[in-house]
Amino acid sequence: MKRSKVLVQEADFDVSESLKWMREGLPEIGAVACFVGTVRDMNDNSAVRGMTLEHYPGMTEKALQNILTVADQRFEISSAMIIHRVGPLQPEDQIVLAAASSAHRQQAFLACEFIMDYLKTEAPFWKKEDTPQGSRWVSARDSDDSAKSRWEQST
Repeated sequence: MKRSKVLVQEADFDVSESLKWMREGLPEIGAVACFVGTVRDMNDNSAVRGMTLEHYPGMTEKALQNILTVADQRFEISSAMIIHRVGPLQPEDQIVLAAASSAHRQQAFLACEFIMDYLKTEAPFWKKEDTPQGSRWVSARDSDDSAKSRWEQST
C-alpha cells in the first residue's frame, strides 16, 4: 500500500475530498470503493434522537491502522482510509468512512468490506444512544462477529 490514513475526529468529513486524496498521484488506481456509515433514527425497535461515540485516544488510531495494515496484506490495494467520528452525533450525520483503492474493482470492494467488518469488532469505540426511554449503551452484535469470522475462514 502506497498511502493510508486514519483519522478519529469530532468534525464531519468530506467524502469527495477524502477520495481525491486517496487517488492523487497514483495513476495505477482503477477503482475506489467506499462505505459511509450514518446515524439512523431507529435501533432495536426504539427511536434514536442522537448518540455519543467514545474512544480511547491513541489506542483507537493504532487499532484502525492495524486494520488497514492487515487489509494491505490480504488484498492488492494502493491506498486505504478510515475516518471515524466521535462525540455527539444526530440522525443523518456521517459516522464513518472506510475506503480502499486498487487497480481493479474486486480488490477494492473486498478490502473495503474487510475493513468495515474488522472495524465493527476490533476498534475500541463505545456507542451510547439517546432514546425517548433514556440513554443506553449499545452492545456488540452477533452479526458483526459473524461478518468478521467469514474472513478468518478464508485465510
